[in-house]
Order: sequence, then C-alpha cells, then structure tokens
Amino acid sequence: MIIFMGVAGVGKSVQGRRIADEFGYAWLSTGEFLRMLISGERRKAMLAGELLSDKEIIELVRKIFQMIDTKEEFILDGFPRTVQQADWLLNQMKHELLSITAVVHIVADKSVVRERLISRGRLDDNDEAIAKRFEEYEQTILPVLEDFKKAGVTVYDINGDRPIEDVHADIRQALSQ
Repeated sequence: MIIFMGVAGVGKSVQGRRIADEFGYAWLSTGEFLRMLISGERRKAMLAGELLSDKEIIELVRKIFQMIDTKEEFILDGFPRTVQQADWLLNQMKHELLSITAVVHIVADKSVVRERLISRGRLDDNDEAIAKRFEEYEQTILPVLEDFKKAGVTVYDINGDRPIEDVHADIRQALSQ
C-alpha cells in the first residue's frame, strides 16, 4: 500500500487518484467513504470539522480492506490520522497482514491550502473547520509520520505548492526509487 498524507486540501486525493489510475491500483479514500456512509448527528459533527473516534475509523478501514485484495498494491488516502491509527496499521504490517510500500507526504503552505479548500466549495470547508484541520495536522499527522519513519517505513516529503503536474512528476520519481 502507498499511503498519501498531508493536511486536508493539500492535494492527496488528486495525486492519489492519478497514481492509482496510472498504475491500475485501487484508490481508497477514507474521506470519500465517510461522506458516503456517515449520516445523522455524526455527519453534522463531521461537517463541523469533528473527527470520528479511532475505533470508528479503524472499523471503517477494516471494512474497506475487506472489499479489495490487500496483497495487491493500492493507494490509501486519509488514513491514518492519529498515532493510535498508525499503531494499528503498523501492527497489521508487523503481523504481515498488510504491507506499506511508502508514505507520500504532501506538504504545502497554509495560504495555498486554505485557498484550495475555500475554492472547492464543500460545506465543511469554512475558516473554522480549516483552522481545526491545520491544528490536527500539526498535533497528530506529524507524529504519525515520525512513527512511520521509526518503524522503517519510507516517507517521501513532496512539495505540494506547485502545479498538479509538477507534484505528480515528483511523486512518480519518488515512487520509482
């Protein structure tokens, strides 16, 4: 599996889909699944920028993994988002239930990301929710990346401030190493 990570709006889904299409991999986006499957009060909370619990997300990811052949390469977008989720994933790897080829960490300036999020026009892309996403990224995603590195997982930091084609070329180059 190739994991795409970064703050919301950095281009994970765009780039993950492109790599999946180019190489014929399954593309699994926890965000897309959440928007399809979560309803009621949990959906309202999610749209307000609240994250689901680790238990809820891990259960969703387990269900997603049951839909594909995890022995084949695939793209995972939007998971893990916490150290506990990363620990679960690393435990799956330790027991040889899953294999992590690499983590593609797309990094971009806050102003670039904010502009992208506002322009896509989703209800959950407002200033308050965007501020929460940056806070979450700094407090949870960065430690997750450190955990992956400590576990020996290859992490590629990709500059996401540039045009889509340039970012894609850098990702392709990194993954071909």
